[in-house]
Amino acid sequence: MIEKTIIEYLNIEKTVIEYLNEELDVPCYLEIPGKPPVTFVAVEKTGSSEENMIISSTFAVQSYAGSMVEAIELNEAVKDTMRKIVELDSIAACDLNSDYNFTDTVSKRYRYQAVFDIKSYRRR
Repeated sequence: MIEKTIIEYLNIEKTVIEYLNEELDVPCYLEIPGKPPVTFVAVEKTGSSEENMIISSTFAVQSYAGSMVEAIELNEAVKDTMRKIVELDSIAACDLNSDYNFTDTVSKRYRYQAVFDIKSYRRR
C-alpha cells in the first residue's frame, strides 16, 4: 500500500502503476504481458518536462476489456481513480486531457484510452 504521508518521490511511472494497482480491481501493467487477461489496464508515459522542481508528465492509460461497454466502464473507473491520485504527497495535479475509443484493430481487442497530464514534485 502506498502511504500518502510518507510516500517517497519515486519515478512517476512507478507511482502511477502502484497507485492504479492498489485502487482498481483489475491488473495494471507498464508492459502488456505475453498472455494478458481479458480485462486489464496498460499505462504508458508518453512524454515529460521539468521546470522549477515540478515534473509535467503525460500518460496514456488504456482500458482493455471483453466488450466495448466493459472497456467504457473500466475507462470511467480509471478516470475516477486518477482524479484521486492528487491525494498522494508527490502529486500536485492530475487533469484529464482526453479520452476516446481506441479499439486495437490488430488484436481485435476492445480498448478505451484516457490521456492524463500529471504534475509531480521532484525530490530534493
